[in-house]
Formats: sequence, structure tokens, C-alpha cells
Amino acid sequence: QVQLVESGGGLVQAGGSLRVSCAASGRTLSSLIMGWFRQAPGKEREFVAAISASSGNTYYADSVKGRFTISGDNARNTVYLQMNSLKREDTAVYYCAARWVYLGINNRADAYAYWGQGTQVTVSS
Repeated sequence: QVQLVESGGGLVQAGGSLRVSCAASGRTLSSLIMGWFRQAPGKEREFVAAISASSGNTYYADSVKGRFTISGDNARNTVYLQMNSLKREDTAVYYCAARWVYLGINNRADAYAYWGQGTQVTVSS
């Protein structure tokens, strides 16, 4: 089993930056594909970014490419999502998710078996 705990959400002004973290336990990052998803009120959960900690390969949604960076710290077994140039439309609950590394990177929420509880990110104008 894999347990995921997000932290670091909060309120930030448009144009600002925020970093959210996801601490994994139960398995090492090298055995996992880690993804970030978000869900705004009244909307479906959408893919944000994913990383294979073992290979370093990353994948981003077009809406965040160039503004967000996903990274992993194998020593801390933690994945980060650095969010820059935030926009109001980035406001959502951000969820961390995991799947086994041999399954490869995927941008579909239903491809991930393990989920954190989510952390709220609110971008004000």
C-alpha cells in the first residue's frame, strides 16, 4: 500500500508562486509514477503533471506548461509541484496520486490507484 499526504496549499495573489508537497510512505518514489491533479468546484478532476522519479521523465498539461514544475526528492520520498505565475483559474483542490512505475506515466485520473486527501490552492485577483 501507498500512503500520500499533501501539504503547502494556501491563498496567493495572481502572478504569485506556491509550492505544494506530497509525502509518500509505504513504497519508495523509485517504484512509483507520481501525479498531480486538481479539481475546481463544479468541474471534473483534471491532470496537472506527472513524474517518474526513477527516470526523471515529466509530463505536463498544456494549461500549466512553462509555469509549473514537478520534481521529486528520493531522499525525502517527497514530490513537489512548484507553481509560478499563478492565475485565478488555477484555484482548485490539488491532489497527489501514485501508480506503479512499470505502468508508465499517464494523465488519466482513473489510472492512479493511490490518492492523497488534497490541499486547497486559492488564487485571488
